[in-house]
Amino acid sequence: MEAPHSSPAAEPAAGAPYDTVTVTLAVESPEQMQALGRRISGVLRPGDLVMLTGELGAGKTTLTRGLGEGLGVRGAVTSPTFVIARVHPPLGDGPALVHVDAYRLGGGLDEMEDLDLDVSLPDSVIVVEWGDGKVEELSDDRLQVLIDRAVGDTDDERRTVTLVGFGARWAGLRTESWAPWDTARLR
Repeated sequence: MEAPHSSPAAEPAAGAPYDTVTVTLAVESPEQMQALGRRISGVLRPGDLVMLTGELGAGKTTLTRGLGEGLGVRGAVTSPTFVIARVHPPLGDGPALVHVDAYRLGGGLDEMEDLDLDVSLPDSVIVVEWGDGKVEELSDDRLQVLIDRAVGDTDDERRTVTLVGFGARWAGLRTESWAPWDTARLR
């Protein structure tokens, strides 16, 4: 069994040429996590890089499943842990979803180059689980999604999800655009 990972704080590097925009939301269930993915998909467009960070079992793949539903892609969105990456082509005119699990990849972008993510990025939405320190060089503009959950022996399904938008692309990410965040809006 793999050891859980900690969720690092998303902060720009010292002297970074961009600002960050942060929105924090409470998610009470896997259904709400999937609904949040559908909601985020409404602001995604080809060329977007989304990085997911959280403990094992935090809900990264559940959120990605919602992204896939919202983007209208083909195929069941499941964890790409053992295949490293899955491409879900669009069913309509939208972008493909490239879902990457970088957990087993030790190196930075050099090791990721074999996946040709830089080639896929302009036409796809790329979602990378465990991508911290590995894929940031793909784009100055990216959305980082930090999912925090209680760890240990607990059945608590509550999560705190922090959306951190880096770069000009995400300058419009504002708290008020996500409020009110309640179960009625998520259905």
